[in-house]
Amino acid sequence: MELFTGTGVALATPLNKGEILYEETEKLLCHTKCCDALVALGTTGEASTMTPKQKEQFVRFVRSKSELPLIVGVGGNNTEAVISDCKKAKEWGADGLLIVTPFYNKCTQEGAYLHYKAIASEAKLPIIVYNVPARTGFNLLPQTMAKIAELKGIAGIKEASGNMAQITECIRLCGCVYSGDDALTVPAMCMGAKGVISVAANVAPALMEEMTSLVNTDLSKAAALQIKLLPLINSLFCEVNPIPVRAALKFLGIDVGAPRLPMTEIMTEHKEQLYKAMEELKLI
Repeated sequence: MELFTGTGVALATPLNKGEILYEETEKLLCHTKCCDALVALGTTGEASTMTPKQKEQFVRFVRSKSELPLIVGVGGNNTEAVISDCKKAKEWGADGLLIVTPFYNKCTQEGAYLHYKAIASEAKLPIIVYNVPARTGFNLLPQTMAKIAELKGIAGIKEASGNMAQITECIRLCGCVYSGDDALTVPAMCMGAKGVISVAANVAPALMEEMTSLVNTDLSKAAALQIKLLPLINSLFCEVNPIPVRAALKFLGIDVGAPRLPMTEIMTEHKEQLYKAMEELKLI
């Protein structure tokens, strides 16, 4: 029931002064059309600072402009609210859901299992579970993920723990895993991951798509491309995502607007580092 293989782009959200920038969104969709899937309203999309109306407008517009599989982030720490948002995302045209583990109030491993069990029973769309401990303060263990993977409607996990041993164990126990770290895409796919949900694909979609495709045809070239992309990837995470990627898109002529508080504009030295990395890859 996997939703895609290869490169899913974690879309930035072009938004300024409370308004969706539709022309810039269309530019971004055109730029990333070589990817295998679109992921909207995730961390990179700054969904946590968007209003319900903005979320609906963005998802409906993306759906109207692209036929790629569309996965929509609807995670939260209130199980009933997440279930409600799942139903809304389906109405807006989502093909699947990206649901982060509960944050702030956190939970036990059993609580996480029951959270996803309740959501999966109501969602009516395939679910990718999202584990990102650096953001949530909670690490979903592979053994718990194995239980969750048995639930009807679970299509995989986006694993962003940064721990290759844990990622490998998730692959062993669960099957469909997507790398949540651009820098670990090839290592994870070598171990059996289906692809990546990628920040870098906003900026270098063709290179990310080429890299994930090469894993199955020429592993040495895939590894070489992963290494070649590392300076860009490192630059995209030199400050909190999505601060750098928003600056990178502006370098490409896609004005996604200013970061929304509490996010800030990228620091000058990091902006220069990012520009140099993009220049070296001949992206600009």
